[in-house]
Amino acid sequence: MALLYERICAHVLEQLRRGALRPGDRVPSEMELAAQFSVSRITSKRALEVLREAGLVERIRGKGTFVVRRLPDLTDLSVPLRPAPRRDASSIALIVPDMSEAYGLDLLNAIEERCAEYGAHLVVRRTHGRQSDEEKAVDSLVATVDGLIVFPVHGDFYNASLLRQVLDGFPVVLVDRHLSGIPVAAVHTDNVAAARALTTRLLDQGHEHIAFVSPPPVNTSSIEDRLEGFRAAFAGGGQPYELTDLRSTLPGSTTTESVRADLDVIRMFRDRMPEVTAYFACEYNLARMVDRVLGGDRVVACFDSPGDSIGGPPYLHVRQNQAEMGRRAVDLLLAQLRGEPVPNLSLVPFEIVEPAPDFRQYGDRHPTV
Repeated sequence: MALLYERICAHVLEQLRRGALRPGDRVPSEMELAAQFSVSRITSKRALEVLREAGLVERIRGKGTFVVRRLPDLTDLSVPLRPAPRRDASSIALIVPDMSEAYGLDLLNAIEERCAEYGAHLVVRRTHGRQSDEEKAVDSLVATVDGLIVFPVHGDFYNASLLRQVLDGFPVVLVDRHLSGIPVAAVHTDNVAAARALTTRLLDQGHEHIAFVSPPPVNTSSIEDRLEGFRAAFAGGGQPYELTDLRSTLPGSTTTESVRADLDVIRMFRDRMPEVTAYFACEYNLARMVDRVLGGDRVVACFDSPGDSIGGPPYLHVRQNQAEMGRRAVDLLLAQLRGEPVPNLSLVPFEIVEPAPDFRQYGDRHPTV
């Protein structure tokens, strides 16, 4: 039985033999072929790539696909045509809210290095955490690149442009989080398991009253999953608390005024809940804020606590494997470009890392407000 992309190749080859398509003629687009043959855009894209590698068509960026001016001898050609080899000049766009030492730089480095291994071109676009900028980035890049790696912004609803590309079959891989109910490849930490493991470590240390600290978790899968894992850890005992309305660490919201406002919220929570002896911050900068308020009187834990070769990491934390996340995202995207099936969910490992026992002597780690 012929593969789906081979049916499209056979159709175009027959059109060429009958003269329905002549040198210089425009060939139907990926979208048009996908609709005509009731297949995904990944399948139609692969068909056009196979036709290109066979020397029958040329793809002109921004214009479309056209029959080559000098066709080879069609007499001995048959389907399956020689399949397209792994492409060495794929163009990949990485769309991220922002990058920092705490989280994002290692991910970017791994993606860049993996693209270099494959000879793929990489374009990076920052959205500064604004969904409107993310939509503009998606809309502008799909016309110039072969696939997208997207670190979605925090938001109360899905990016319509990104969702449209996913449903149209454009090659997309998400990193760090997923879109619930949407069939798209996603690479991230098992945040439920990681948060549960970190909370269990605090419980094992004798902390019975633990608070989870985060921005609003609604429609941000990584925070939702971490909160779920935090709650699950208390099945055997202990008392959970939740402070999930802080906003100053959201991209684009980090101002002196917003940090001060969140510090006041944390202080009020501390004063109302003096029994809480440990705080689990969902991210590093929140951990720094909590620690500033507590002044070292409570234990603070978080995700992704950067350290240095002298002082080490300041907090008990979940260390995500950003390098593996980045490498796997590129591998999955290139597999899609080759027309291969890929899983919707790919989980990368994590580890629980203890803080450096004497890190306090190595300087002030608190934010300036």
